[in-house]
Amino acid sequence: MTVIVEKTDTDLKMDVLAELKFEPSVKITDIGVLVKDGVVTLNGHASNHGEKLNAVRATKRVAGVLAIADEIEINLPDFGKYTDSEIATSAANRISWSTEIPAGAVEVLVRGGQITLEGVVEWGYQKHAAESAVQNLVGVKGICNLISINPTMTAAEIGTDIRSAIKRNAMLDDREIHVETSGSTVVLSGKVHNHAELDEAVRVAWAAPGVHTVDNRLKVDWFWGLAD
Repeated sequence: MTVIVEKTDTDLKMDVLAELKFEPSVKITDIGVLVKDGVVTLNGHASNHGEKLNAVRATKRVAGVLAIADEIEINLPDFGKYTDSEIATSAANRISWSTEIPAGAVEVLVRGGQITLEGVVEWGYQKHAAESAVQNLVGVKGICNLISINPTMTAAEIGTDIRSAIKRNAMLDDREIHVETSGSTVVLSGKVHNHAELDEAVRVAWAAPGVHTVDNRLKVDWFWGLAD
């Protein structure tokens, strides 16, 4: 029989702070951490959008985190302040140089340091590749990804492909993850052990051709299935 010791909020806060300190791209002195009932709130400021994302990702890696509220603000240093035109040019170049994104499929709009991506692609990974291409650019304060995906399969075919992929996946328990499809929308429900499994399930859903939206209703339950 496995003995399980549930973390207190204080324990969880210490673990999150330790993980943020361990993440080289995050300046721990600028990030604040609050924890209540397993929900972690990140506040403070980051010097760029990439650092903000990495702080959230580091927090997801910590065992016991049930949910994350991201309240980190981006304060650009003087050398990191660029005009919207300069940011748009850099973003457009990054996207045009990516081998994963079809030429001419994505448009870039920038206002106040916020990038909006629009266009139509065939695959979910192409939509995410466009966002990844620009998320670490200097001067970017946020990204709104409005890229659409053109369905190439029926809802039934999409659902079958995703269920099969989840069953093959060594990280996931297909008995606990339920997949429903409606048009090009996929709904994931059930439970997973941690945020790594949750992210993997969402990645698998997005990997199917024609998926436009993934409605993630999975719950993180760190302790199910670990004790008799």
